[in-house]
Amino acid sequence: MINNLPQVTKNILILNIVMFVVTLILENQGIDLGGQLGAHYINSALFQPYQIITHFFMHADFFHILFNMYAFIILGAHLERIWGPQRFFIFYVACALGAFGLYNIIGVYQLAELKSQLSQEIPLSRLDIMLQNMSGRDQLLDIYNSFLSDNSINSSTSLIEYVNLTTTPMVGASGAIFGIMAAFAILFPNTEFLIYFTIPVKAKYLVAAYFAYELYASFQNSAGDNVAHLAHVGGAIVGAVLVLIWRKKDRTNFW
Repeated sequence: MINNLPQVTKNILILNIVMFVVTLILENQGIDLGGQLGAHYINSALFQPYQIITHFFMHADFFHILFNMYAFIILGAHLERIWGPQRFFIFYVACALGAFGLYNIIGVYQLAELKSQLSQEIPLSRLDIMLQNMSGRDQLLDIYNSFLSDNSINSSTSLIEYVNLTTTPMVGASGAIFGIMAAFAILFPNTEFLIYFTIPVKAKYLVAAYFAYELYASFQNSAGDNVAHLAHVGGAIVGAVLVLIWRKKDRTNFW
């Protein structure tokens, strides 16, 4: 099947799989590659410029990469055959960057607000140095307790939020995948997908419903929800805008 995939789709698929395997191997050796190459907020102490690119080749777990790559080879390969490798590659990267951009808009503001709240009570430079030396999220409790032992610190909730926002990276190709889904729904709106292998749903309804859910979830602070919903929304918006511009320019419709 891999040999039948178009060039860009195949190479991106292989790169994602290789990075996932390498991440698992290094994780067993105590190296948090996902934390280093995942995308942190640009005003986080852990942000590095290369994360803007590396984050969309990283994945959190097996099912994360499985679902992303399944959608990618089904829909992405189809779009690449229509557009050609150059346009498809530009589209993929643009959607991933759009996801990163929207993901940062809210998070950067939240992190700045927390810094402002904590700056009067906590030496943030000391905290950031500790965060930069973290080998993984398992040290979060130690950092938390270290600062709570200081009687001058009262904003424990803000401190935990600050550490969480600083140390939790965004990983995955989901932003680019949502861009691909949006493009496919615009170009092939009446193509039917089988939900649970039994219920036929047209692409335009399926993607619209999924986008609406992600938009709603973006503004909910659900406990335990670590999904970067804003990144999905950002990728879908960029994908839709690009394909509408290209369709108008090419004067092409697909049904």
